[in-house]
Amino acid sequence: MTEIAVLTPDAADPSYAGQWPGVLERLAEALATAGMTAAPTAWTDHIKDASGLMRFPLVLPVIAWGYHRDHDRWMQACATWEAVGVKMLNPPSVLGWNSDKSYLGRLAEQGVAIPDTVWIDGPTQADVDAAFDRFGVDRIVVKPRVSGGAHKTLRLSRGEAMVGAPEGPAMIQPYLPSIETEGETSLLFFGGRLSHVVNKRPVPGEFRVQVQYGGGYVALPEPPAGALALAEQTLAAIGEDLLYARIDMAPEADGRWLLMEAELIEPDFYLASAPEGGRRFAEAVRARL
Repeated sequence: MTEIAVLTPDAADPSYAGQWPGVLERLAEALATAGMTAAPTAWTDHIKDASGLMRFPLVLPVIAWGYHRDHDRWMQACATWEAVGVKMLNPPSVLGWNSDKSYLGRLAEQGVAIPDTVWIDGPTQADVDAAFDRFGVDRIVVKPRVSGGAHKTLRLSRGEAMVGAPEGPAMIQPYLPSIETEGETSLLFFGGRLSHVVNKRPVPGEFRVQVQYGGGYVALPEPPAGALALAEQTLAAIGEDLLYARIDMAPEADGRWLLMEAELIEPDFYLASAPEGGRRFAEAVRARL
């Protein structure tokens, strides 16, 4: 059995203690089908010294949760891994730039459709009030540029005071009501090929689709019309050597798909909803070895 390192959260961080072991178990089971053993190791143990990772033929950062709350050290770790040539996929350089959602602006410049976005440093109430008029809407969403799992993401109505604002660089977008009715759709790619598609919907009254907020996930037999074209356009615009990618999108009222995020660091593959995806991921990993 070939031993593969899998980066996990800091063992001392209780935030994810109830979630990541189950994700690791599903991942390990999938890798085992292709003759590989998953060796979990906290990403926080390899920030300044990557020697503990050099013995592995491949390092997968796919459960490196919590980086958004320790972003300076995350960027330091990515620089360390890249400098010494850790065999990591996705590559450390990608893990760095993909951790700041300003990459969406760069993709938009290449023609990828994203929601209208205002980029700001430290959102104020004045910024929020101005955004309503700029977009001509009655609801907006305020997100940190460095975030994960909808951390500190706010949905605000016109006239509502902003409480618990994100600190530091942020983004403001019009709220998409289709999130409540159509949900968000994720296309999972392994080794550059589409593996599976999962639709995620929030519970009534909620806008966050993550499972920790009650969201429900359902595998779809094929991508909705137009979704695959946007995903492939996004991957072409990214132009990186990717082992895996999760392309999240949602439709506008007129049905046009908009890119919400390109998750290239530690995306949930939703293997509980689409178990066949585990085999495809393992095959893509084995092909890289």
